[in-house]
Amino acid sequence: MDRTQLLLLGLPLFLLCSDLVNLFAPPPPPKPHHPHHPHHHKPKPPPYTPETLEIPSQKASGLEGIGFGSTVNINFCTSCSYKGNALTIKKMLETAFPGIDVILANYPPPLPKRLLAKVVPVVQFGALGILVAGEQLFPMLGMTPPPWYYSLRANRFGSIASIWLLGNMVQSFLQSTGAFEVYCNGELVFSKLKEGRFPGEIELKELIGATLAKSSITGSSWA
Repeated sequence: MDRTQLLLLGLPLFLLCSDLVNLFAPPPPPKPHHPHHPHHHKPKPPPYTPETLEIPSQKASGLEGIGFGSTVNINFCTSCSYKGNALTIKKMLETAFPGIDVILANYPPPLPKRLLAKVVPVVQFGALGILVAGEQLFPMLGMTPPPWYYSLRANRFGSIASIWLLGNMVQSFLQSTGAFEVYCNGELVFSKLKEGRFPGEIELKELIGATLAKSSITGSSWA
């Protein structure tokens, strides 16, 4: 093989090897770019110190701030659906007198009505039991079913519904009082039982405010 053949054979091999080296070799790192801009050093601003504005505290005027430590009790008839009125007045008083404690409670009926209200369910279920199983109960007691039993049994479902509704009505009547009594620090300021009506929001706000003002004056005089 002469020199010409070696040159023709080696030149393609050299080019192939150089291409492979260039293909797998990592790219050269980029040259750092230094822009030639003049550096202007801006002066740093002085540290900012916020100024505190001294605003004179305003004293609570009127009815504001005198509700702290005071309690308002609203005793109402729960079986009369007065809860919505009580919640509305509670929210109004807590907004008008910040810090006041408003307590809602049921106004119980007198003791005789409470005892009768407990007896009504017993009579109610007893009448239903007799109506359903009277044919077995009367012979066990050695008695003959009375005529009214057969009259009620002829329309059993209507009689059951009537006994149930009548018993609930009597029980609700015995538990209802129609009361909506408002007390401020133990002092009665409004009574629905006496007035025969609900208190107005503005009216009750003025009554509570007057009572709280009187209590604060009394407390300051004793102090």
